[in-house]
Amino acid sequence: MYYVGIDLGGTNIAVGLVDEEGNIIHKDSVPTLSEREYPEILYDMAMLSLKVIKDAGVSMKDVKSIGVGSPGTPNCAEGILIYANNLKFRNVPIRAEMQKYVDLPIYLDNDANVAALAESIAGACKGAKHSVTITLGTGIGGGVIIDGKVYSGFNNAAAEIGHMAIVVDGEQCTCGRKGCWEAYASATALIRQTSNAAVANPTSLINKLVNNDLTKIDAKTAFDAAKQGDRVGQELVDQYIKYVAEGLANVINIFQPEIIAIGGGISREGEYLLKPIRELVWQSVYTLEGVPRTTITVAQLGNDAGIVGAAMLGKIM
Repeated sequence: MYYVGIDLGGTNIAVGLVDEEGNIIHKDSVPTLSEREYPEILYDMAMLSLKVIKDAGVSMKDVKSIGVGSPGTPNCAEGILIYANNLKFRNVPIRAEMQKYVDLPIYLDNDANVAALAESIAGACKGAKHSVTITLGTGIGGGVIIDGKVYSGFNNAAAEIGHMAIVVDGEQCTCGRKGCWEAYASATALIRQTSNAAVANPTSLINKLVNNDLTKIDAKTAFDAAKQGDRVGQELVDQYIKYVAEGLANVINIFQPEIIAIGGGISREGEYLLKPIRELVWQSVYTLEGVPRTTITVAQLGNDAGIVGAAMLGKIM
C-alpha cells in the first residue's frame, strides 16, 4: 500500500506518495498563495495529491489514505484545523473539504508532530519507541513520540516545547510570554544575538563576513566567525549552545526519550554543535548516573519529514 503526505506551509504545498517504509516514491509542489480563501488552497492540495498518484503510475486502489501536516492547532479526530496564524485559517474543515474531490480517508496533525513521526519511522529515531524531534528554525518546533505514537495532549495542542520558559521575565517571545526557549535558541534568536553583537563590536569578523550589511546575517554567521577564531563569534556560539542545552535538559527530564533528533538549518553544524551541547546536557539532567542516556543526534529527513510524517498518519491509525 501507498500513502499520500501533504506538507502544508505558508509558502508552498508539498505532496508526496510514500510507501510502507516511509520512502518517497514521487513528489511535487505548488505555491500556497496563502492570501487566498481556504477552499482554493484545499482544492489545490486535493488536485496535487491526485496528480502525484497519477504521475507515479500508481492505482488509486493501492493508496490507503492522505495525511496533512499543517502549522497550528488541529482537531485530529474531526479533521479540522482550528487555528493557523500564518495561513489565516480558523476552524477550517480540511477533511470534509478535500473529500469533495478525493475519495480517501484523510488525516490531519500539526507539522512538528508529523516531522517527529517521520523521524521515528524512517529517520534518525527509527526503532525507538520514545523520541523527540526538535527543529531549530524561525521558531522551535517540537514533536514527541511516546510508545510509537504522537503525543498531542487531550486537546491536540501539546508539545509546544519551544514555549517553555528558560529565563523568568526574559526576552519577549512572539507567543506573548517572556523568556521562552524559542526566544533564545531559535535561528531567529541567534540572528538577533549576532546582529546585536556586530553593532556592539564593529571590528568583529562578523561584520567583515557580511560586508558590514547586517541584513545579510544569518544563523550560520556566528558559527563561521567562531571557526575562524573570532572572539565575538565564539562567545555567541558558546552562549547559544548553553541556551539549546538548557532546553534539551528540560525535555529529557520530562520525557526521558531514547533519542532526541535536532533538525533545522543550524543542525548542519553537526558535531561542532552537538558535542558541546551533550557535555552541558549531561551536567544538567536529573538522571546523572545508573540509567541509560538519551542519544542526541541530527535529524535525517530534512525537508521531506513533513511529507513522510503526514503520509504515515494513515499507517499508524
